[in-house]
This record gives sequence, structure tokens and C-alpha cells, in this order.
Amino acid sequence: MLCDMARWFPLESADADLFLTAPHVFTYEQHYAATPERVWESLASDDSVAAWGPTVTSLTWLSPRPFGIGARREVGLGPAKVHEHFFRWDEGHGYSFYVYEANAPLFRRFAEDYIVTPEGDGTKFIWTVAVEPKPQLAIPFKLLAPALQIGFGRTANDGRKYFAKTG
Repeated sequence: MLCDMARWFPLESADADLFLTAPHVFTYEQHYAATPERVWESLASDDSVAAWGPTVTSLTWLSPRPFGIGARREVGLGPAKVHEHFFRWDEGHGYSFYVYEANAPLFRRFAEDYIVTPEGDGTKFIWTVAVEPKPQLAIPFKLLAPALQIGFGRTANDGRKYFAKTG
């Protein structure tokens, strides 16, 4: 019988400065055909972005509601899993978190920022991903950056399709 005991690798904490200083920063802007309240409701739900499409394969909040600064969750992307710590929570408008541990030793620091604002009859969604790989992986990450940018972008596109169907 196999045991599902993941090994976790710690990452350094991060704050908003990482979005300005990381060697790899990817920003995605989408217009969603849903109100900002509806987009926020989805982001703060038990499923969050996992409901948007197949990119995020699991999501478990590790903190009780109400969520806010200090909340934590576990997110899976296929076999990859990360634990996230929220350092910004602007109820109804956005949040930011850093990854504090991952089940693969790839990153020195990793953070994401989500912004939800009204735009016409829908929502402007801005998502920024900041990645600082471990020093020994700097060159491979530089070579893989275009593929990573496309891969991360699938989540923003999944959201556009999700809200086009569900409003």
C-alpha cells in the first residue's frame, strides 16, 4: 500500500515588492462577463479558481472563514501542490499571497496578486504571478519562461470562459 505523504519544501516569504523585483513576472488582464461581486464571490469560494477550468485540479482552504490576511490554502496543479499564505485581502476587490511551501524544490519565492474592478457591464480581472526560482534553476527557468507564461495564462482564460457561461 502506498502512502500519500507529500514532502514539503519551504520557500522564503514574499510581499508586494516581489511583483516589482522577481526575475519572472507575468500579468494577465481579462474582461469577464460577470459583475465584480460575482467574480469576487468565485475567488473567495471554497472552489475559487478550481471551478473555472481544468488547470487548478484541487483547492482546499486551510483556514476558517471569514478569510483575510493570514488565511492559508492548499492548491494542486496536477501532481504539483503548494501552500499559500495571504498577505493582502481587500474584501470584494482582490488579494495577494505567497507560497510558503511546495512539494517540489523549484522556487525561492513565489507570489500571486488578484485585482477585481468594474469595467463596463462586467469585470476587469488583473492577475499577476511573480516567480523567483532557486538560484541553480535560474537558467532553466529563463528558457522555460515563455511556456510558463502560457501555462499560467490558461487560468485567466479559463475564468473568461467560465464567466461567459455562468455570468
